[in-house]
Amino acid sequence: MAADLILTNAVVYTLDRVRPWASSLAVTDGKVLALEDVDRGPKTEVLDLGGAFVLPGLVDVHNHHAMAGRAELFELTFGADAGFADILDAVRARARDLGPDDWLIGGAWASTLVETLSHTSARRALDDAAGGRPVALADDSRHNRFVSTRALELAGITAATPDPPGGVIHRDGGEPSGLLLEAAGVLVEYVADGLTPQQHRRASQRAIEILHGFGVTAFQDAGVSTDILGALKSLDDAGELDAWVVSSLLVNDPIFGFDPVGAPLLEVAGRYRTEHHRPDFVKIFLDGVPPTRTAAFLEPYLPDDVHGGCFHGATTMSAEELTGWLRTAASAGLSAKVHCTGDASVRLLLDAVSKLRAEGYTDVRFQVAHGQFVHPDDLPRFAELGVAADISPFLWVPGVIPEAIAGVLPAARAARMQPNRALLDSGALVAGGSDWPVSASPNAWEGIAGLVTREDPHGRRPGALWPEQAITLAEAIEVFTLGGARACGLDDVAGALTPGRSADFVVLDRDPFRTADVAGTQVAETWFAGRRVFRR
Repeated sequence: MAADLILTNAVVYTLDRVRPWASSLAVTDGKVLALEDVDRGPKTEVLDLGGAFVLPGLVDVHNHHAMAGRAELFELTFGADAGFADILDAVRARARDLGPDDWLIGGAWASTLVETLSHTSARRALDDAAGGRPVALADDSRHNRFVSTRALELAGITAATPDPPGGVIHRDGGEPSGLLLEAAGVLVEYVADGLTPQQHRRASQRAIEILHGFGVTAFQDAGVSTDILGALKSLDDAGELDAWVVSSLLVNDPIFGFDPVGAPLLEVAGRYRTEHHRPDFVKIFLDGVPPTRTAAFLEPYLPDDVHGGCFHGATTMSAEELTGWLRTAASAGLSAKVHCTGDASVRLLLDAVSKLRAEGYTDVRFQVAHGQFVHPDDLPRFAELGVAADISPFLWVPGVIPEAIAGVLPAARAARMQPNRALLDSGALVAGGSDWPVSASPNAWEGIAGLVTREDPHGRRPGALWPEQAITLAEAIEVFTLGGARACGLDDVAGALTPGRSADFVVLDRDPFRTADVAGTQVAETWFAGRRVFRR
């Protein structure tokens, strides 16, 4: 059989243990035909790569692509290093172009600003900068909101409004301060301006264009709405979805304000399945995030004025409710991604999975999303129960979020984040995710470098986080290729370059094994299903 495309004079890192290296790659009908130079026909395209490094398309097991695309195209954006005065300046500049009743939506403010934003004076300053317009600004975790007085009014939030289940309306002297934690922010999301179907489609399309620029050809969106599902279906039906996408159907929604979620969403998800889009997972938020003390821990947080010295945080569900949802999903053939940032929520999930495995659900995939903190006793249970660790190294190398966590946990515990070496040594499946746009970009090479050094890959912040948990470069690359594909169920088509898999590959500007600057690695070309979808 003649190939459609042959790459020659390349250094091909296949991620196949049987044949990890090759110098040629042949493609036909969008799939890998062979790892060698094969028969050529009159229409065969031959590319001499001049010794360039090639590896499988990267897999991002945890992002919010549509949210990132929406922010890129339609929202106010500012970096997590922005101070409060910088944020007000950005709001003031954006408000000049808005009508008097238009919403101003954006983010992301740093978790370290929680105290600053806890006072009504901060809300009044926001009101002044926005000219009285409704404003909703998300934090760097995307779990919390800082909103203006007009936004509170439109959401019906007053001093008499009780905290919603799973959320906190922060108050200053009894008056809402404008800081809304977890599910309290959903009250504002329900009344904020939404996107049109065409805007949703364009947001997904733009996000995938950005992902291609970083070599990502497959990803799992960690929480979708029917609007996002509709956008993905529309793109694939038109032959314009140039990525493998696995979507996660929200069982509960403490932060996005999507409707429907839970059983009604699971009932309709199948109609959005297409060739390149698999709505194969449910997503459960089992706790929140440590900086706002909404993550669930086995040992208490540091004392504060509100909780005292024995507060552990809480899970969003009881053991029975969690097990019930996992069973419902498994019975429908759906796997589960479960957000767990504290070690108590991780243990609760592992206990529930143990019950499901004992009931015979042996083929269902389970993922712990984030899992920054895992009790040592629970580390071997990941491999024993077949639970994948979905890790986001972008969030735990020295930076704003670890700094915020260090303010609420004892130092010895705060420093022991993301036990990746221990997980791999125990036999666990570890998969890399950016959590973009919680991270500034979906650049996997920054994450890969952080996995190897446990340091800020660009040297902006000093120190290393638990350096004993560093892993090798080969392991880190697998975390963002084959590991991710296995975790989200795409390993039949993605994650490695072997005959029969989709011809998804990346041409790099350097050999990552022969450079001192792994984080600076850039993608020269990205190919999906045998077609070039990005060229620098």
